[in-house]
Amino acid sequence: MCRLYVFRATEETKVECTLVHSQNALMAQSKQDLSGLSHSHGWGIVAYDGNETVDRQAWAAYHGEHFRRSAAKVYASLVFAHVRRATVGEPSVVNTHPFKYQQWAFAHNGTIPSFEKVQPRMCEAMGVEHLKHIRGATDSEHLFHYALALIERYPRRALDFIIRKVVNDTLGWIAEVGATGKPGLNLAITDGNLIAGSRLGRTLFYLQREGVYDCDICGFPHIHHELNHEHRAVVVTSEPLTHERWHSFPDECTWTISNEAKLAIDAKPFTASPELLVKS
Repeated sequence: MCRLYVFRATEETKVECTLVHSQNALMAQSKQDLSGLSHSHGWGIVAYDGNETVDRQAWAAYHGEHFRRSAAKVYASLVFAHVRRATVGEPSVVNTHPFKYQQWAFAHNGTIPSFEKVQPRMCEAMGVEHLKHIRGATDSEHLFHYALALIERYPRRALDFIIRKVVNDTLGWIAEVGATGKPGLNLAITDGNLIAGSRLGRTLFYLQREGVYDCDICGFPHIHHELNHEHRAVVVTSEPLTHERWHSFPDECTWTISNEAKLAIDAKPFTASPELLVKS
């Protein structure tokens, strides 16, 4: 279990209020989420603001001032943030989300049941070139590098195709090893431009904003708006952060956010069908 946050806007935006000060801010969720669980085993923020910035720590976001200060610095059009509740892999920086490789960032809320049995199949499928870049022990980082292997394998396929295949193949491996327990595969990946993700087995919500408005927390707009620019933003989170009207993603779906901050949802059910990478 973890809590994730994805933000995409048409203009660079401050996200401090939603990460730190809102009614159910990500920092508050690190101490206790709406179900009463804490997510105190690490936190991370990746911001794409012309220069990619990454900050990850292996302690709770609500401990000290580091998370507050890091969130206050973010002024970007694309942000991934995450607070971790460790299920696979000990609390450490290398096991902390969002994971980053080259221009790619990745976050995961959920777990793969019997991962110790699924892991060999996933590692074989991704190949040595991608396996060698895994630094930690989490199922999440393995999912990330399997996705990168598929992106290399299918360079002309859309990012949501990659995410759907990651989920389908993982479900296939889970079935093959006879794992019990409900998988959680809320995934999010970006190259700093497009974003794609999935919902399976965990809560996930979205909010779409159009036009400039004054924040009901701080009283100010969070952007330096250009008058001839159409402002839009999409926020995706594990739990609603504010009193605004949030919508739940359907379970078993993939979703994408374009660089114009337009959200699209594909509610086609997942199908457990592992297909290992094969040479064509």
